[in-house]
Amino acid sequence: MRAGGKLVRDRIPEIIRRNGEEPVSYVADASEYRQLLRDKLSEETDEFLQADGEIAKEELADVLEVVQALARNLGMTLDDLERLRASKAAERGGFENRIIWMNKVGGEGRE
Repeated sequence: MRAGGKLVRDRIPEIIRRNGEEPVSYVADASEYRQLLRDKLSEETDEFLQADGEIAKEELADVLEVVQALARNLGMTLDDLERLRASKAAERGGFENRIIWMNKVGGEGRE
Protein backbone atom coordinates (compact mmCIF):
# COMPACT_ATOMS: atom_id res chain seq x y z
CA MET A 1 0.00 0.00 0.00
CA ARG A 2 1.44 3.36 -0.95
CA ALA A 3 1.71 6.26 1.53
CA GLY A 4 -1.13 5.17 3.79
CA GLY A 5 -3.72 4.77 1.05
CA LYS A 6 -6.58 2.31 1.37
CA LEU A 7 -9.02 0.72 -1.02
CA VAL A 8 -12.34 2.56 -1.20
CA ARG A 9 -15.57 2.00 -3.11
CA ASP A 10 -15.50 3.08 -6.76
CA ARG A 11 -17.76 6.11 -6.37
CA ILE A 12 -15.94 7.67 -3.39
CA PRO A 13 -13.85 10.07 -5.55
CA GLU A 14 -17.06 11.21 -7.29
CA ILE A 15 -18.76 11.80 -3.93
CA ILE A 16 -15.76 13.79 -2.67
CA ARG A 17 -15.82 15.96 -5.83
CA ARG A 18 -19.55 16.56 -5.39
CA ASN A 19 -18.74 17.90 -1.92
CA GLY A 20 -16.41 20.48 -3.50
CA GLU A 21 -13.13 18.76 -2.71
CA GLU A 22 -10.54 17.10 -4.93
CA PRO A 23 -9.69 13.50 -4.00
CA VAL A 24 -6.11 12.29 -4.09
CA SER A 25 -6.19 8.76 -5.47
CA TYR A 26 -4.68 6.34 -7.97
CA VAL A 27 -5.59 3.00 -9.52
CA ALA A 28 -3.80 0.02 -7.96
CA ASP A 29 -2.01 -2.53 -10.09
CA ALA A 30 -3.23 -6.14 -10.02
CA SER A 31 -1.01 -7.45 -7.21
CA GLU A 32 -1.54 -4.41 -5.01
CA TYR A 33 -5.29 -4.63 -5.63
CA ARG A 34 -5.45 -8.27 -4.47
CA GLN A 35 -3.54 -7.41 -1.29
CA LEU A 36 -5.72 -4.35 -0.66
CA LEU A 37 -8.84 -6.49 -1.08
CA ARG A 38 -7.51 -8.85 1.57
CA ASP A 39 -6.75 -5.89 3.83
CA LYS A 40 -10.26 -4.53 3.19
CA LEU A 41 -11.80 -7.89 4.08
CA SER A 42 -10.01 -7.78 7.43
CA GLU A 43 -11.09 -4.17 7.99
CA GLU A 44 -14.73 -4.82 7.13
CA THR A 45 -14.80 -8.02 9.20
CA ASP A 46 -13.41 -6.14 12.20
CA GLU A 47 -16.07 -3.44 11.74
CA PHE A 48 -18.78 -6.10 11.57
CA LEU A 49 -17.51 -7.77 14.74
CA GLN A 50 -17.64 -4.43 16.59
CA ALA A 51 -21.15 -3.52 15.37
CA ASP A 52 -24.64 -4.25 16.67
CA GLY A 53 -28.16 -4.11 15.25
CA GLU A 54 -28.71 -2.28 11.98
CA ILE A 55 -25.07 -1.19 11.78
CA ALA A 56 -24.03 -4.86 11.91
CA LYS A 57 -26.27 -5.54 8.90
CA GLU A 58 -24.62 -2.71 6.95
CA GLU A 59 -21.16 -3.94 7.88
CA LEU A 60 -22.07 -7.49 6.85
CA ALA A 61 -23.16 -6.13 3.46
CA ASP A 62 -19.73 -4.48 3.18
CA VAL A 63 -18.06 -7.83 3.96
CA LEU A 64 -20.12 -9.46 1.21
CA GLU A 65 -19.14 -6.73 -1.28
CA VAL A 66 -15.46 -7.40 -0.58
CA VAL A 67 -15.93 -11.19 -0.78
CA GLN A 68 -17.58 -10.79 -4.17
CA ALA A 69 -14.73 -8.55 -5.38
CA LEU A 70 -12.20 -11.12 -4.17
CA ALA A 71 -14.04 -13.90 -6.00
CA ARG A 72 -13.96 -11.91 -9.24
CA ASN A 73 -10.29 -11.11 -8.66
CA LEU A 74 -9.59 -14.85 -8.30
CA GLY A 75 -11.29 -15.48 -11.65
CA MET A 76 -14.54 -16.78 -10.20
CA THR A 77 -18.02 -15.68 -11.12
CA LEU A 78 -20.49 -15.19 -8.30
CA ASP A 79 -22.25 -18.31 -9.58
CA ASP A 80 -18.94 -20.21 -9.28
CA LEU A 81 -18.60 -19.00 -5.71
CA GLU A 82 -22.15 -20.02 -4.85
CA ARG A 83 -21.68 -23.48 -6.43
CA LEU A 84 -18.50 -23.99 -4.38
CA ARG A 85 -20.26 -22.82 -1.21
CA ALA A 86 -23.24 -25.11 -1.88
CA SER A 87 -20.97 -28.06 -2.63
CA LYS A 88 -19.09 -27.62 0.64
CA ALA A 89 -22.38 -27.23 2.51
CA ALA A 90 -23.75 -30.42 0.93
CA GLU A 91 -20.59 -32.32 1.88
CA ARG A 92 -19.92 -30.90 5.34
CA GLY A 93 -23.07 -28.98 6.25
CA GLY A 94 -23.55 -25.33 7.05
CA PHE A 95 -23.59 -23.55 10.39
CA GLU A 96 -27.33 -23.48 11.07
CA ASN A 97 -27.33 -26.19 13.77
CA ARG A 98 -24.90 -24.27 16.03
CA ILE A 99 -22.73 -27.36 16.66
CA ILE A 100 -19.68 -26.77 18.86
CA TRP A 101 -16.75 -29.19 18.58
CA MET A 102 -14.83 -29.72 21.81
CA ASN A 103 -11.64 -30.90 20.05
CA LYS A 104 -12.16 -34.45 21.24
CA VAL A 105 -12.84 -37.65 19.35
CA GLY A 106 -14.45 -40.82 20.63
CA GLY A 107 -16.42 -41.47 23.78
CA GLU A 108 -14.99 -38.66 25.87
CA GLY A 109 -17.56 -36.30 27.32
CA ARG A 110 -17.63 -32.55 27.65
CA GLU A 111 -15.47 -30.92 30.26
